[in-house]
Amino acid sequence: MPESPIQAKLLDLQDRRAEALKGGPERAVARQREKGKMLARERIEYLLDPGSFHELDLLARSQTGAERPYTDGVITGWGMIDGRKVFVSSQDFTIMGGSLGQTFAAKMHKLMDLAISVGAPMIGLNDGAGARIPEGVVSLDGYGGLFYRNVQASGVVPQISVILGPCAGGAVYSPAMTDFIFMVRETSHMFITGPDVVKTVTGEEVTLEELGGAGSHSTKSGVATFTAADEKSVLDDVRYLLGFLPSNNSDPAPYQDMGDDPGRTCDELDSLLPDSSNRPYDMKKVVTSVLDDGDFCEYHASWAPSIVCGFGRLDGHPVGVVANQPMVLAGVLDIESSSKAARFVRTCDAFNIPLVTFVDVPGFLPGVDQEYGGIIRHGAKLLYAYCEATVPRIQVITRKAYGGAYVVMDSKGIGSDLSYAWPTAELAVMGPEGATDIVYRREIQSAADPATRRTELIDQYKTEFANPWIAAERGYVDDVIEPHETRRKLIAGFDMLRSKAEELPARKHGNVPL
Repeated sequence: MPESPIQAKLLDLQDRRAEALKGGPERAVARQREKGKMLARERIEYLLDPGSFHELDLLARSQTGAERPYTDGVITGWGMIDGRKVFVSSQDFTIMGGSLGQTFAAKMHKLMDLAISVGAPMIGLNDGAGARIPEGVVSLDGYGGLFYRNVQASGVVPQISVILGPCAGGAVYSPAMTDFIFMVRETSHMFITGPDVVKTVTGEEVTLEELGGAGSHSTKSGVATFTAADEKSVLDDVRYLLGFLPSNNSDPAPYQDMGDDPGRTCDELDSLLPDSSNRPYDMKKVVTSVLDDGDFCEYHASWAPSIVCGFGRLDGHPVGVVANQPMVLAGVLDIESSSKAARFVRTCDAFNIPLVTFVDVPGFLPGVDQEYGGIIRHGAKLLYAYCEATVPRIQVITRKAYGGAYVVMDSKGIGSDLSYAWPTAELAVMGPEGATDIVYRREIQSAADPATRRTELIDQYKTEFANPWIAAERGYVDDVIEPHETRRKLIAGFDMLRSKAEELPARKHGNVPL
């Protein structure tokens, strides 16, 4: 029996779909497998809730060139993660190396426009060779459209970049403008110019991994926010992170009951601090003690470790945590830690995530390199970020809070809604030793026993100034609390602040000290 015209058209559609779903040539697929990498569609299937993916532009193809494969090297569409809508793009290295041409770019532009208009996170799975050389300036213009949309989406919907292969040249700038970058160790690489060009221009010899690997970008450059050992682990981490983030800047962050008693005390905190204020302790123990179930998603865990940032929950509600880390350089603020914390504070503020700041800071890191590197400018970034933030903000001073660094770490003076101090808090212009040497220099020099007199004056300074009582008397801290009360105080404070509303002055935008 002959086929009807309708059946013929249906068979034609099925054939075209089958060809598009097949991906690239078998040899390209085999090479991808040999590298231990998942295929583009496999990544989407693993990331999203089962059966939730709806593809867009499956049958799109280039209008130029001898080869015109379907999808044009990128798979786009939407689906669900834990029942919440997300938009996803996955570069297909088996089709023209996942390079970006006009059709590829048009698919991405359409997807990003949809994500912005609908108000859902945008996740990019990157594994491509960059601009498609034969398409020349058309390809470059396509990147311009991507960059423009990255900026339009910034602060509107969460943008996540997952680097699963090469990402070089101009292609790195789209991920660089997103909110979070994930990389796989030994597999992901990002750089502006590769090792060969570096050697030609500067004479420096460097391996691909040393130059642009996950290790370098997570510890030295601060480009990579999160890293994992393999692709499945990194995709699991993406799902985990999204559990703390709202779908867009108008939605509240997602509530999740962790079953942790909001009235629970943190008795271990009463004995956590060492007897001497010059000895370190692990601030992460404070953070995990107060958060629901100790669940803490650390942000830039391996970069700028003198400050700790990350997401957690208090009574089921997501919060952003910023905390000085006395275990590293005594918790000082330096160029990198200031930039890291500033970026984190602005991210939380953009997406309605309240901020809790744990303070134990002796000051800014001194040194010629720091001054020449612009510690003033970089420290001002953090100051600006806190001053600009309108989300609920609570400060907890555990120990040292000296000088300008105390002010920068979300003090009452720059708009913190609530400020609590432990009895061990030391609020002062500077540390006892330095202050004594300046204020009592002549008295120490003229003393019969200068060393003994200096020790006496340091102890006197600690008693009179390095404490929370003067600040409490003047209202610079709202209450001095016992450490074990911290969790309950934070939960009660954020519950009170949940209806907080602020109106910003009319302006185009502020001028961040970049």
